[in-house]
Amino acid sequence: MPDRLTDTFSRLRSSNQKAFVAYIAAGDPDFERSLEIMHALADVGSDIIELGLPFSDPLADGIVNQMAADRALKVGMTTARVLELIRRFRETHETPVVLFTYLNPVFTYGFKEFHHDAAAAGADGILLLDLPPDEATHDGALATGTELKNIRLIAPTTPPERVRLLAGSAEGFIYALSRTGVTGAHGAPSANIAELVASIKVHTKVPICVGFGISTPEQAAAVAAVADGVIVGSAIVKQVELHQDNPAEAVRLFAAPLIAATKG
Repeated sequence: MPDRLTDTFSRLRSSNQKAFVAYIAAGDPDFERSLEIMHALADVGSDIIELGLPFSDPLADGIVNQMAADRALKVGMTTARVLELIRRFRETHETPVVLFTYLNPVFTYGFKEFHHDAAAAGADGILLLDLPPDEATHDGALATGTELKNIRLIAPTTPPERVRLLAGSAEGFIYALSRTGVTGAHGAPSANIAELVASIKVHTKVPICVGFGISTPEQAAAVAAVADGVIVGSAIVKQVELHQDNPAEAVRLFAAPLIAATKG
């Protein structure tokens, strides 16, 4: 099985560049246009695509991403259709895909089966928002998925001992939150990102990408200066909401200067 995440960060490191990670909700505004958006992001230079699994109760998401998940669910997007979306994307592109999801849809699908089927479809990693790694060890059914790299989430308020635990079990990359709260571009990244990244790097060599609140090239450049990658989500999803006649083109135009800023 190809290790697209490791290969991507190795390539970027060799050219002294940082990763641009783009989040979209799978199936928003519908299957075919979502696929077009994935193509546009890959073609314009996104290094990794984070694909949100539509879920009816996304508590960690802000209103922009909640509405995107709702739009996707209303047009019939399911977990199985998300995997089909990845398969279709893999027909033409090798850009790494990380699934951003809550435990409920994965558990309903079957934890081990989901990991196997997602990897077979072409997914590379998974960020399970509400399954702490230490909790997973208490249930054998939640510790059998080994085919996707486990992306860990670390917040500015995460205690040092827990940072060590999460960093030690991270694979692919670590998603470091620039600030507390739910997803959304309504607040600028924290001024303490450099300190957060440094405190995580003590415990791991896994790349650290920073997200939450990044919506301008200036913010992307500032984050890229201290982290291994920049994650932009809600600001991209908002473009889909505003330009449903041609969301792929709107996303491409919006992402291009952010990617350029990330690359320096």
